[in-house]
Amino acid sequence: MATTNKAVNYTTEQTADAIAQYSTGVAIDAIATALGKSTRSVIAKLSREGVYKAKEYKTKTGGTVIAKETFVELIANALNVDTEKLGGLEKANKATLEIIYKALVE
Repeated sequence: MATTNKAVNYTTEQTADAIAQYSTGVAIDAIATALGKSTRSVIAKLSREGVYKAKEYKTKTGGTVIAKETFVELIANALNVDTEKLGGLEKANKATLEIIYKALVE
């Protein structure tokens, strides 16, 4: 059986450098430029490493905006199933997802 070598997008050093820079407040765009990567790539890498925190958006009344993907994750957790098993659920509108989630936790 032939083995395939997976291409390494980030070296250990690049990963450590990106984490260190992000932790000290360096902008994602600057980190991406320094590493020769796209902004999306750096965000994805930092997310996989568990250090990236997405910007929180607020509603007009000051509440936190919850993304549809987050509602799907919350619903999966409430049902004690893998998020992947709820694959098509993210296509539902946000209001519907919120109703389902609230019904599960109440």
